[in-house]
Amino acid sequence: MDGSQYCESLFGKPWREPGNRWAFTYYLPNAIPREVPLDATLVNALSDADAALGLLGGLAMLITDPSLLIGPCLRREAVASTRIEGTQASLSDLFQSEVESIENDDIEEVRRYVEATELAYNLAQSLPITQRLVLQVHAVLLKGVRGKERNPGELRMSPVWVGSANATPDTAAFVPPLPEHLPDLMRDWEFFVNDDGKRLPALIQAALMHYQFETIHPFLDGNGRLGRLLINLLLIERRRLPVPLLYLSSYFESYRQTYYDKLQAVRQRGDIDGWLLFFLQAVKSQADDAVVRSRSLISTRETYLQEAIQTRSRLPALVDVIVRNPIVTVKSVQEAVGLTNQGARALIKSAESREWLHSLGARGQGGREFWVAPRILDIMEAPMAYSTGQSH
Repeated sequence: MDGSQYCESLFGKPWREPGNRWAFTYYLPNAIPREVPLDATLVNALSDADAALGLLGGLAMLITDPSLLIGPCLRREAVASTRIEGTQASLSDLFQSEVESIENDDIEEVRRYVEATELAYNLAQSLPITQRLVLQVHAVLLKGVRGKERNPGELRMSPVWVGSANATPDTAAFVPPLPEHLPDLMRDWEFFVNDDGKRLPALIQAALMHYQFETIHPFLDGNGRLGRLLINLLLIERRRLPVPLLYLSSYFESYRQTYYDKLQAVRQRGDIDGWLLFFLQAVKSQADDAVVRSRSLISTRETYLQEAIQTRSRLPALVDVIVRNPIVTVKSVQEAVGLTNQGARALIKSAESREWLHSLGARGQGGREFWVAPRILDIMEAPMAYSTGQSH
């Protein structure tokens, strides 16, 4: 890491062990600031992001069963967050893997992200966001996938650096703090998340929390995925969202280089305003998109239900099955609805006759037939409804 590219700021400084000629330069973060002045541009951005988040939270309160939206939203997030780290799995790949086991490293990473997020939400019902929670979630995130040999559930005990595949500490773009600093830094991060940071607006706290976590880089692997996962968790804990429907990874993936550059600019120049503005734009854009997408899903579900209740069959139950996962097999419908094989097949054929489902033909090793709900999958896979002309 070229220390001349970094200046000392409120957020940290480049550092080198004194008296050790073999030492390399790394970045040493300061404690997270408990106060951050907001200029007029940031105040306006915060207001817009808060309003969009409030609209999304209000929509969630009106839904009888929010879990119908939580699952699809979480799966979109899992795909996007792992793509930032280099996986190639698609949303339809993930849905298919949930009804028929598929051996694929990329899909497994996405599935671990879903499991880790669900664990985090469950733990947060009885635990604050502490190292204990973070370590447990990290252990699940890397279980059985790439990075599993890199001490899942344990803070790193060796240096790491961020750069090209053949980078060294001297040539890397960024070298996080050495392991000896982690206990104090993580203790400060924990205090900020659970007490000190609550004097700040929730979205500003979340932005600072995420920046500091990525800068500390407490694990050998999985820091990005876990750091993004924690954003939603914090907003729920601060009661800014009643249920987890806001996920920022799709925005970060769409503007991946800007995302990295904004984080790095805080380290190099102390440019916290640039990061906060980018983060708040991400919140507004993703909240707006989630509202549009959720309304489309709800509208489609209601249309299907109105038709289904007239059949005096188990068709209404199938509607909720395909909203949660728009790819089904006879076996998955049989298990979800509680029917015989023949009954599940008849239900699928009924939905197929209404053009709710289309056959994808036989797939996989066993030649099992799959069906897709195209209207629902199209809503989930549609491009993000970002407005044009945003500055990054």
